Order: sequence, then C-alpha cells, then structure tokens
Amino acid sequence: MTASTAPDPSAYPAIVASIPPEEGGGFVASFPDVPGCHGVGDTAEEAVADGRLALFACLDALRAADRSPPAPGSAPA
Repeated sequence: MTASTAPDPSAYPAIVASIPPEEGGGFVASFPDVPGCHGVGDTAEEAVADGRLALFACLDALRAADRSPPAPGSAPA
C-alpha cells in the first residue's frame, strides 16, 4: 500500500469502552492500528462515529506527510 492510497476508514476495527460515571460517563472508541486515534460519545455508536471522523483525519495526515497508513487489523492482539 502506498501513501497515496489508503484503506477505507470503516475497515479499521474499533474497541469501545465505557467511561465511568465519576469520569463523566459515556463511551470511548479507539483504533489499535492507529495509536492515539480516539472518539467519544454518549453512546457506543456515537463514540465509533466520532472516532471514524478522527481516524479519517489521522489517515489524511499520514497521506499529507507522504507516509503509508497502517493496514486495518495490523495491530497485535
């Protein structure tokens, strides 16, 4: 895969976790293949949708820097 082509952001697996009420509640979605890329929301679905927007921006920034994005599912389990 080259820096000019990137996989579809929806191909990246998301991990969703709840945020404890004492920390504000809601959910956080993270993408293990792209460290530091997260989304938050009141529901798991909102967190994933927010995370996909962040993921799109992260992949776009990698392309702009002429770096190849990681393949979906490439993070160690």
